[in-house]
Amino acid sequence: MIKVLFVCHGNICRSPIAEFVLKDMLKKTGRERGFLVESAATSTEEIWNGVGNPVYPPAARVLQLHGIRGFEGKRARQLTRADYERFDLLIGMDRANIRNMERMTGHSAREGKIRLLLDYTERSGQEVSDPWYTRDFETAYRDIEEGCRGLLNELGV
Repeated sequence: MIKVLFVCHGNICRSPIAEFVLKDMLKKTGRERGFLVESAATSTEEIWNGVGNPVYPPAARVLQLHGIRGFEGKRARQLTRADYERFDLLIGMDRANIRNMERMTGHSAREGKIRLLLDYTERSGQEVSDPWYTRDFETAYRDIEEGCRGLLNELGV
């Protein structure tokens, strides 16, 4: 089983979009049983009294517009040090995510488990812009979809 954890700042926009885009792609190829796919945050800003906020409504809308369902019970959670051992890949959306993931797990991206999502595309080194700030959820979706396709290609799926 291949275990993938997508990570962004709050776990309400980019990383849950990536989680559910990849799950949808895997389901369509009949490979969902060979993967564990989750998402997490580097911050606690979207977690209150131990309960994470749901997927941000505009992020939920872009998933729905692309025919993706099943995210309704998703709640933000924070990345833990144990996630580094539990998952095969920890995939961040931007360089700030990568720096925070390294700090939080005690591991370096140079070890190969921590990577940027767009490193799986021809746009290696580029970031998925945060739609919380840009308000451009469609562009974020397209970038994430491209990254997930590249990830599956690299994994031979």
